[in-house]
Amino acid sequence: MSRPDSPTVVLVHGAFADASSFARVIPKLIARGLNVLAPAVPNRSLLGDSAYIASFVRQVPGPVILVGHSYGGAIITVAGMEDNVKALVFLAGYALEEGESLGELQGRFPDSDLAGALVYTPFPIEGSTEAGTDVSVQIDKFPMVFAADVDPGLASVLAVSQRPLAAQAFTEKAPAAAWKTKPSWGLVATADRTINPDVERFGYERAGMTTINVQSSHLVMLAHPERVAELIVDAVRATAH
Repeated sequence: MSRPDSPTVVLVHGAFADASSFARVIPKLIARGLNVLAPAVPNRSLLGDSAYIASFVRQVPGPVILVGHSYGGAIITVAGMEDNVKALVFLAGYALEEGESLGELQGRFPDSDLAGALVYTPFPIEGSTEAGTDVSVQIDKFPMVFAADVDPGLASVLAVSQRPLAAQAFTEKAPAAAWKTKPSWGLVATADRTINPDVERFGYERAGMTTINVQSSHLVMLAHPERVAELIVDAVRATAH
């Protein structure tokens, strides 16, 4: 049973997934007496998504532990500047430097298998004659690239229910880097074929984070939920007053 004075863990999903990607972690956190929220991220732009999550966090009473998976790591890098955010946890995620974009951080390292499995689809933008571009993963390649150690039946469902990311999000620069002022933890998925594990590791080391390595696909929350829950609980305990 969660207590009103306990911190709230806010779980921020990434691209090509939604909040259900935390489905195996959430029960473990609730069982430990934590308040948990897993909002839906628009996945339209880094600046817009970060502003949305920052607004969400501001409305949470009490301290927040902000957890970001994948692209969600870039979001919490910015949204984590909110005053009630006490810690950041990155799961196979992007830890951007202030003034850096996803594309710039990724560009420092060789491409992962994801680069050859992307699909680009136009979508209408309200009030504009120009179309936007959605980025998703080829359905037949999704299980191998994104969820190699997740139950195959579940991976096939995830493949056809992706939440795309607008291409604009790859080029926008982070206006702030919350890890400079907030204690941070990072998980490297060492068998990741979506983000080069060296991209994750580099961002975490640059930020001076407490880092763990897990032999996992990109969807570490579904493949190794206990390890993920333990890392989040570590952050909660370390920042408790």
